[in-house]
Amino acid sequence: MAYIKYKEITKYFYFSKYLEKSKLPKYVKDYVFDDECILTAYKTSTDHGIFTTDKIVLFDNYSLFGTKKQVYAIPYKTISTCSIIFYPTKAEISLFLESGYPVRLKFVNLKDIDKLRLRHLYSLILQIINGQEIDKQERDRLINDDISFEDKK
Repeated sequence: MAYIKYKEITKYFYFSKYLEKSKLPKYVKDYVFDDECILTAYKTSTDHGIFTTDKIVLFDNYSLFGTKKQVYAIPYKTISTCSIIFYPTKAEISLFLESGYPVRLKFVNLKDIDKLRLRHLYSLILQIINGQEIDKQERDRLINDDISFEDKK
């Protein structure tokens, strides 16, 4: 179970698809500020998750006698530690917030290129939460979805 400030977020997010930024719904883009860039975006059958240069925004859409949408913004500065686990066709990023609660983001049906994109994303998140200067080349690779197995450095 994942919590933010003692409130349950959701059991888990199972992101099943990388989503091109041009295909993001307008309501998702509305949560990105002018001084931020979207690094990457993912979706489930109903939910979205976007990673910007400043925060993670999770959209938890569900229906129980009507439609309800919860939006959570997790600034990277509130993350105290994180980990990533890779499996043959899936991965999981665990974020531990300063409040002491974990947030678990699961990525399923991954191909090798998807794992590489997650590795780049995770590396940038680590740089941000550790107060290091962001590798601008790596940031731009994510923003432009210029992910390949060739070393560009």
